[in-house]
Amino acid sequence: MSDTTQGPAAYTVVGGGAIGGTLAFALARAGHPVTVVDADPAHVEAIRAHGLVLARGDRRTSVAVRAETPDTFDGSLGRVLLAVKAQATRGAVEWIAPRLEPGGYVVSVQNGFNEDLIAEYVGIDRTVAAFVNIFADVVEPGVILDGGAGALVIGEPKGAPVSERVRSLVSDLQSWGPARASDNVEGCLWAKAGFGAMLAATALADAPMADLIDRHRPAMAALTSEVFAVADRRGVTLQAFDAFDPEPFRQGADAAAREAAFDRLTAWLRTQSKDRSGIWRDLAVRHRPVEVTTHYRDVIAYATELGLPTTLLRTVMDGLRELEGAPETMSEGRLDALDRLTGGPALGDADPGVRAGLDEGDPGIRAGLGAEDSGVRGGLEDGDPAVRVRRWLEEHREEMVADLAAYTAQGSASDDLDALDACLAWLRGWLDERLGAAGSEEILRRDDAGDILIRRYPARDTTAEDARPVLLLGHYDTVWPTGTLESWPFRREGDTVTGPGVFDMKAGLVQAVWALRALDALGLPRPAVTLVLNGDEETGSLASRDAIVETGRDCRLAMVFEAAVDGAIKTARKGVGLFTLTVTGSEAHAGLDPTAGASAVDELAAQVVRLAELRDLDAGTSLNVGVIEGGTRSNVTAGRATAHLDVRVASAAEQDRITRALAELRPVNPRTRVEVTGDWNRPVFERGEQGAAAAELAKSVARGLGHDLAEASVGGASDGNFLAAAGVPVLDGIGAVGHGAHARTECTSVSGMVFRAALTGGVLVRLAGE
Repeated sequence: MSDTTQGPAAYTVVGGGAIGGTLAFALARAGHPVTVVDADPAHVEAIRAHGLVLARGDRRTSVAVRAETPDTFDGSLGRVLLAVKAQATRGAVEWIAPRLEPGGYVVSVQNGFNEDLIAEYVGIDRTVAAFVNIFADVVEPGVILDGGAGALVIGEPKGAPVSERVRSLVSDLQSWGPARASDNVEGCLWAKAGFGAMLAATALADAPMADLIDRHRPAMAALTSEVFAVADRRGVTLQAFDAFDPEPFRQGADAAAREAAFDRLTAWLRTQSKDRSGIWRDLAVRHRPVEVTTHYRDVIAYATELGLPTTLLRTVMDGLRELEGAPETMSEGRLDALDRLTGGPALGDADPGVRAGLDEGDPGIRAGLGAEDSGVRGGLEDGDPAVRVRRWLEEHREEMVADLAAYTAQGSASDDLDALDACLAWLRGWLDERLGAAGSEEILRRDDAGDILIRRYPARDTTAEDARPVLLLGHYDTVWPTGTLESWPFRREGDTVTGPGVFDMKAGLVQAVWALRALDALGLPRPAVTLVLNGDEETGSLASRDAIVETGRDCRLAMVFEAAVDGAIKTARKGVGLFTLTVTGSEAHAGLDPTAGASAVDELAAQVVRLAELRDLDAGTSLNVGVIEGGTRSNVTAGRATAHLDVRVASAAEQDRITRALAELRPVNPRTRVEVTGDWNRPVFERGEQGAAAAELAKSVARGLGHDLAEASVGGASDGNFLAAAGVPVLDGIGAVGHGAHARTECTSVSGMVFRAALTGGVLVRLAGE
């Protein structure tokens, strides 16, 4: 909306949520013409009907503003307050840029670092920087809950001197509260990034922010110091705001000053009417993705460029991403795990060379940073090996993603032998590059399926009495036809990656390899491992099942890197039977001689009813008649009909029962003949004592990483079924976390890859000592 009137300046607020709605209300109440543009039609309709409402306790006040969606807005833009979520910035500015008047500008009243992105579209001269710390929430369409006083700082980008337009903005925005101008907005933004990291961590649990920060001071201080270490290296002068003073939270700060700062901060937070963060509300109430992971993407990228560790920050971001799909798993145990990661409560009491009060000698942090760069060392004291592995993997996550991208680019359709050969050749080269030469290698050639690769790697520093190897099992074929990559290549968006086979199961193999790579890099012990990759799993493993079982017989445990829906490991799978029921009748003219023939279709219908009686869902037995075919013409009694069956059973006893029942089928019409062909494609994988012990081992490792690992029994089968039936303990579903197997929605999680690889590494280390 153009600012051409002689009265109070007009404003357009793009994004009418907590921040945008609060400022829009204050400006409108002060007499400014205000237009709110928001993508939520319900929010817009509520504002049109009842005005923009600000709630303070039991009192609600309404002001009239114009409200539009981006599709209904018509006009140009002058003074724009951009208040969308950080992840929506690009789309919003793409919408704003063609409508922005030559003298107009965009003020980033957002969380995070967004000015550079805005300037890409509208120019640095039409971009205004802002720091905002407003405690508010959208509690229902059109209604903003005022959470109390906060801070608002406006300035030119890149630290330029305060301009007349900034002074004018500040004057208008003082209708909200203590808005002020500054030439160091960047210092405020970085201070808020440190404070915001604490608030983000509190969203890992369901309790008041002040209480969680108070109870977990070591983790909160270490987390904040990671952020401020990046700011310091970038030459930023941190600015205090509200009750938060950043100085006591910098690395090497006085411990007593830090405790006093915690006291002031938590006391102030307890005066706020809003006791939980907007991040918590997005997860627990709105069940939507959080924007904070976008905020800290820049911080982590800067840290990576500078060689600085961000172990705790990455752990918090990973935890929030996990909670996006399972908010019910919020737990203060996640914060307990952060406390353990700090290695102790004191951050600044030690020698200044020990960053964040943590043992700089830990090889888990030094790996990849350069042995001589003591200024950027830091990390965790020697402790849980899985934690050390995870920390190392966090510093190498982008390399893991690059490997998955390269692997996904290798087409490997189960029915394309040339593609499978090329993919396996690529895998062999990649394995050499990542793990070095194996102790031995076998390639079992198959004429009608992908070849089988078996690589054996010797044990290192093991003290376990059981010297048998651990089998790492996976498949490199996918269900996706050759050519799929042309229309659906590997893509990454934030923590999510998509592409043919990323979930089932290319990410799983990347995790297994990087787990071994981490153990090697950190010099941690591991048992002997045998890596087996087959190229026909998706078509039933008919050419590889015998080799898999033969290789696995001498292994103490088989870890199957199949995908993990909802993150659960699989300790039981149903057996799968694929059968065909064929009925043979006799043909005749259906009209001229209807009794002369014997209808195979009629008989098949009767047999289908009998088959349905074999189901026993309480016992875990399902039977599906998936495809029926029969007859030749409508006026001919059908001489032949077939039904294709899929049978799933949860126990060997049920498998025996179904086998007998199918063998005993007899025709209802004695003039027809019935025949059952096919077999059990996968035997039953039942949860035995050894498998249960392996699951408990994995759960124990996961708890050390701050996770409660679930286990599941599923109807789908894998090559683990063959091994379990042969008496080999199996830990299945230890691969990628995601969903959409065999569908265009197939995707996996980068943070999930890091966690599952660390879980694998932790299990292997434990096995090396047991």
